[in-house]
Amino acid sequence: QVRLVESGGGLVQAGGSLRLSCAASGRIFSINAMGWYRQAPGKQRELVASIYSGGSTNYADSVKGRFTISRENAKNTVYLQMNSLKPEDTAVYYCNAEGVRSTGSIWPADYWGQGTQVTVSS
Repeated sequence: QVRLVESGGGLVQAGGSLRLSCAASGRIFSINAMGWYRQAPGKQRELVASIYSGGSTNYADSVKGRFTISRENAKNTVYLQMNSLKPEDTAVYYCNAEGVRSTGSIWPADYWGQGTQVTVSS
């Protein structure tokens, strides 16, 4: 069974920084992409950033230049460094692992973490 465990959320003032971490555990052979999504109250879940096993990245326009996603493939871990935080970044942040090959599934599968709250005060 594959599990994603997030950490690093919290309360920060506008302009501050936070670093989120997400570690995938289980008997994993490979993960195609890992990413972070967020969902604010009353809004749909949206992609924040993603990174593929080869290192290519995607960012939402709203976070470009402020957030940086990175990954340690050997540890099946993804990070999100968030700088210059704004109140509109307040949301629950979810880790996602896409195209996971593991002993628990014949086909590649996608998994989600439980979410971590990020609150930015003005």
